[in-house]
Amino acid sequence: MSSASLPASIVRWESERIEMVVLNRIYTRTGDDGTTALGTGARRPKYDLRVAAYGTVDETNSTIGMARLHTSVSEPLVDAMLGRIQNDLFDLGADLCTPETGEKLAWEPLRIIASQVERIEAEIDLLNKELKPLRSFVLPGGAPAAAALHLSRTVSRRAERLMVELASLPDETVSEPALHYINRLSDFLFVASRYVNQRGEGDVLWVPGQNR
Repeated sequence: MSSASLPASIVRWESERIEMVVLNRIYTRTGDDGTTALGTGARRPKYDLRVAAYGTVDETNSTIGMARLHTSVSEPLVDAMLGRIQNDLFDLGADLCTPETGEKLAWEPLRIIASQVERIEAEIDLLNKELKPLRSFVLPGGAPAAAALHLSRTVSRRAERLMVELASLPDETVSEPALHYINRLSDFLFVASRYVNQRGEGDVLWVPGQNR
């Protein structure tokens, strides 16, 4: 269960510290009517765009967990980066789950901040300096870890599209750091896929029109 899908009563942050979360009931029946609670307590249909956005962030996180089955032994540097990203994605889900409404809340909502974006940019640069420049687009594949990271990249792009669409709506808000983070994430996953693919030597390159 993601932080974004927790009942509103336990999605509470105060002074950037999460309160203890106790999950002693996994089903609550409150969603049986096809709605779910945001962090503010407001209820939305489960097909609501905001719910779809943070649900797809959760999906991205799950695919990264699968990718880490391949990186945990062979690529400790990338694996540690992915672990930090998974934690960030829970932060991002909580951010999206608690929209800015202009109303004062009893707690300080957890938000993605600029330093998280800066860290992922630094990690992109660290990995990318080991890679040769590309002369063609890369097909998803190569090593199992690379293929799994490409899948994560495409799911994160879908999450970004939903977040950008959400931000475009007149009555919805998505913070700039949150949008920046999800955009950098797909860049990171692309670079990481090349890095674990024998530092780019195992890249499968696109050959335009090869099979015509």
